[in-house]
Amino acid sequence: MISPSHARQLLVVALFVYGIVCLRDPGTFRLLDNVNLAIHETGHLVFAPFGEFLGFLGGTLFQLLFPVLFYVYFRRQQDRFAASVILWWVAQNLWNISVYMADARAQRLPLVGGGEHDWAYLLGRMGLLQYDQALANT
Repeated sequence: MISPSHARQLLVVALFVYGIVCLRDPGTFRLLDNVNLAIHETGHLVFAPFGEFLGFLGGTLFQLLFPVLFYVYFRRQQDRFAASVILWWVAQNLWNISVYMADARAQRLPLVGGGEHDWAYLLGRMGLLQYDQALANT
């Protein structure tokens, strides 16, 4: 049986490799993206009652807030390793969001359920659509 210490080391290596693969080909949809997408879409439903702008922003907000709740939980449990894995998840979500944001004008990414591109709407409403690439690369 594998020790907890070795299991953690293997997880760190797996997350590192996953991260490198994502960096090398950011536009490819991966398994974890399905989880993040479900959370993102739920965010639209959660924030929709607060108006159109927050309804659109809610997908991205929830995509970040959901793992942050796990981070807070693990920090309170004083499990720094689990909390750091959750921070990796938050970072992966930020990367995922940047790819979506960069697509605001081009709109080449497939959208779930059709409708308007979140970041095209959000940046358009703020008068920042022409800066989609710059903002995504920040």
